[in-house]
Amino acid sequence: MPDEARDGSVAATAAGDWPGTDPLEANRAVRGEFGGANIPFLPSLPARGPGSDAVGRTLGVLVELPFDLQPHGWRLVPRPGRDQRRADSALSSDISALGDVAGAEERPASHLKLHLRGPLSLAAGAHLHGGERVLIDHGARREIYESLAAGTANLVRRVAAVARGAQILLQLDEPDAEDVLTGRVPTASGYRTLRAVDRREATEAWDLVTSSAIAAGATGTVLAPGRGDVALDAARAVAASALSLDLAGLGDRQWEALAEDVEAGRQLFLAVLEPRAVHPQVRVLAESVLAAWRRVGLPVTELGSVTVTTRAGLESRSPGDAVRALTRLAQVADALDQVRSEG
Repeated sequence: MPDEARDGSVAATAAGDWPGTDPLEANRAVRGEFGGANIPFLPSLPARGPGSDAVGRTLGVLVELPFDLQPHGWRLVPRPGRDQRRADSALSSDISALGDVAGAEERPASHLKLHLRGPLSLAAGAHLHGGERVLIDHGARREIYESLAAGTANLVRRVAAVARGAQILLQLDEPDAEDVLTGRVPTASGYRTLRAVDRREATEAWDLVTSSAIAAGATGTVLAPGRGDVALDAARAVAASALSLDLAGLGDRQWEALAEDVEAGRQLFLAVLEPRAVHPQVRVLAESVLAAWRRVGLPVTELGSVTVTTRAGLESRSPGDAVRALTRLAQVADALDQVRSEG
């Protein structure tokens, strides 16, 4: 995130998934917990069913690439149908609910995070008409990348129109990036794996989508490359202003590289909270960040580069548990920020 989008404080946000089916309730809950330097997000509600899941929701923003749902998953098709209309309707409801909630606020939030599947994971999660993954076909992958870039720009503009001046951040979630880049994604039959996508293609796809979002008015982009050395090394080469990573999955070698990025001005979103588990105490979560920070010699005054977040999975909890998770994250951010200010 650019410096102007933050005041140097440690912030909190969450992955983006949320329990329940009511977008008004979801937006009220998220925005009620995340004020100040924290970053509310446009919640996705997978419990509504197909079209609100991560892949279907992202397919819903594509431009001129119709899709439908088959027993084996989402598929690109010649003409839009009922499944696409359902995804479009769900996203429109989410944006309308955001506008209603933001419009009623005395002091609207200054930031807002959007999240979508990234281009690699989308190509791995969607299928061609014949049933094979989009990933198998170079031309089809290129169409996905370009359509996602155009659709992301449209989404940024639509959300900005109702977000009352909030600075928009786009997060691209790439849980399948390591498998895509190392040739471990199975074919439709499951008997073999698809050829690895070249790292240069991956970084170009990420930069295409993120630059499109910035051109549409987003003030920052966040790339979440998932776990794995190959995906992280590739992600560090892109122009995204922040990387979102699972703190528990980072070893000393990765931290040495990330320390260089922090010193160069890149932001880090660190997933410190497992939504499906009992939440540790604030002190324990804060110390998990501080221990890694100190191990690589980063000064605590640089903690303003950090946003603490959740791993995916909040949608599996009750709404009350999800709210408590956000409360805990905001408390962790406050604890880390106190250390920063005293450093």
